[in-house]
Amino acid sequence: MAMKSVLVAWMLASAIISAPVHADEPGAATDGVEQSDAGDDFYCRERRLGQWFYCVRPKAEPEKPAQTPQQSAADRMAAITKELDELKARAILEPTEQNVIAYVRFQREQLDRASTFSDTWQRALWQNPDLDYTLQRPVSTVGKRAWLDNRKADRDAVLETLGQRYGLFYFYAQSCGACEIFGPILKSVADSHGMAVMAVSMDGGPNRDFPDYVVDAGQRVRMGVPGNETPALVLFDTATKRTVPVGFGMLSADEIMDRIFMLTNTKVGSDY
Repeated sequence: MAMKSVLVAWMLASAIISAPVHADEPGAATDGVEQSDAGDDFYCRERRLGQWFYCVRPKAEPEKPAQTPQQSAADRMAAITKELDELKARAILEPTEQNVIAYVRFQREQLDRASTFSDTWQRALWQNPDLDYTLQRPVSTVGKRAWLDNRKADRDAVLETLGQRYGLFYFYAQSCGACEIFGPILKSVADSHGMAVMAVSMDGGPNRDFPDYVVDAGQRVRMGVPGNETPALVLFDTATKRTVPVGFGMLSADEIMDRIFMLTNTKVGSDY
């Protein structure tokens, strides 16, 4: 009988020791330690003091791979140029077959890239007329001819009435050989478009194309015309009293008319 009592007591003690302890059950002791890892008695129950604060072992976070900063397009281009220069220098200084082939292959890659860019550029212009400069200033033979004809018609129409507001100052010298050639050209343009020309002699000599000349008495300096070069052509706006230099040296009739037209009737940058 005593042996049975001892056996029952031993079984009860074993059951109590092996039974799981729940924090929400009466008598469950946590001692401030999480009991979620019930299967690890040694870690969770035996070492509950000191630095052992968690029942479940904290897992080390996996190391994140270091992110390499993305290289800018400008840096990539610089690297390609540097590599190309290095391969070229190596092929020249050490002209082995291997070095030459390496340089030629790399150069061909860059030429292919440039060709792709050029092709894409051309296609983009064809499909986006607002980007196509040739619609504003044609470059083909037929288109350029038509543009020039229209431009000349507009220019001549403007110059026909330009003499009502503008006049020309022509600075020359009797000793100037270029002035002897330029004088008749200027007179032809002025006569055909009804523009008044005031010839100013820089050395006091006469002018056969403009006999009603005057001798310079500081007019050029007062008008702010730079330098002493002759021939010099200056446009004078009678409405604003403003002087606009047209050009210095020899000019053809078309150059004179084009410059006067551009300076009086076009905005800066509109032709380009």
